[in-house]
Amino acid sequence: MDYDSLLDKAYKELPEQSGSGERFEIPILDAFVEGNKTIIKNFFSVLQKIRRKPEHLVKFFTAEFAVPATVEGERLVLHRKLRPELINKKFTDYVKNYVICTQCGKPDTHIEDSGHRSKVLICEACGARAAVK
Repeated sequence: MDYDSLLDKAYKELPEQSGSGERFEIPILDAFVEGNKTIIKNFFSVLQKIRRKPEHLVKFFTAEFAVPATVEGERLVLHRKLRPELINKKFTDYVKNYVICTQCGKPDTHIEDSGHRSKVLICEACGARAAVK
């Protein structure tokens, strides 16, 4: 066999790519309804992936859904029935506004308090700064 035929054979035997190739993909919240509460089982593992404090995301959810929430162990309990699709849509909005850099699109950011009740999203990759709510 010549080199070109061996190369073609190798390409055909490669497995299909399962991911999008991006370094960061927005995690999916594993939520379910139990009685009149919605429970997010993987709350803390998702927080580790997006590198945010639980208080910030809990505050976001309570404001967006107008519902009280409590952290019980590794999970978040929202005290209302909510569809998992709606929770994941709002979580995607959260990640786009409070995690992803507006300039370079990377998730390597952190939030700093800049005083006067305002916060700044600072990108560790490109150094960009953007005001957030």
